[in-house]
Amino acid sequence: MTSEHPSAETSHSPSALAEVEAEIARACAEAGRDRASVTLIAVSKTFGADNIVPVIEAGQRVFGENRVQEAKAKWPAMSATHPDVVLHLIGPLQSNKAKDAVALFHAIHSVDRPSVCQALAKEIQSQGKHPELFVQINTGEEAQKAGVAPAQADAFIASCRKDYGLTISGLMCIPPVNEAPAPHFALTGKIAARNGLRNLSMGMSADFTVAIKFGATHVRVGSAIFGHR
Repeated sequence: MTSEHPSAETSHSPSALAEVEAEIARACAEAGRDRASVTLIAVSKTFGADNIVPVIEAGQRVFGENRVQEAKAKWPAMSATHPDVVLHLIGPLQSNKAKDAVALFHAIHSVDRPSVCQALAKEIQSQGKHPELFVQINTGEEAQKAGVAPAQADAFIASCRKDYGLTISGLMCIPPVNEAPAPHFALTGKIAARNGLRNLSMGMSADFTVAIKFGATHVRVGSAIFGHR
C-alpha cells in the first residue's frame, strides 16, 4: 500500500484523492460491497485552507479533524462557502469541549467515558443537534490510547443508551501500530454486531483496504490524500 500512496513532495491532493477513491472502489468490489457503503473521511488535521479547498473542489465533502479548537478556528469560513461539507471529530474529546464539538461536528468518533457521555447528553439536549456518535474501542488495550477496553464495551454501550440517552451510531478503533490490523477490525466488528450497531469507523491510510474487507463503513484517510505532515 505505501508504495502506491503519493507523498507530499510528489503529489497534488486532488489527484491523490482520486487514487484513494479508486482503491476504495477496488476494495469494495473485491469484498462484494457497494461503493456507497463506505464513507471516505479526508483527515485534514494540521492542514489549512490552501490544502483543503482544492480537495473540496475535487468533490470531497467529508473531512476529519483531531482537535476541536483547530477545527473551530479554520472550518467556519470554509463551511460558509461549502455548506454541504460534513465534519467528523476523530480525535479524543475532552468533556469541556463538548459544547463546541456538538455545535461544529456532524459526527464524533471518540465517545469513551462517562464524563464525555454526560457532557454530550447535556449539549445535545441544549443545542437540539444530534451528531452521529461512535464509541471508541481500545482493541489493543494500550495504556496511552483512549477508548473502552473490549471487555467493557457492551456495558459501556448499554450505559450510553440507558443512563445518558445517547444514540450510538457505531464503533471506532485504532489498531496498535506494530500489530496486524485485521484481528482488531474483526474484534470491533463482532462487538458492533452483538450491540446492533451498523457503522464501523476503521482503517487509515496504511490499512483502509483491509478495513473495508472487515466491514468498515467509514475510513479515515489523511496522508494518502494530503501528504505527510
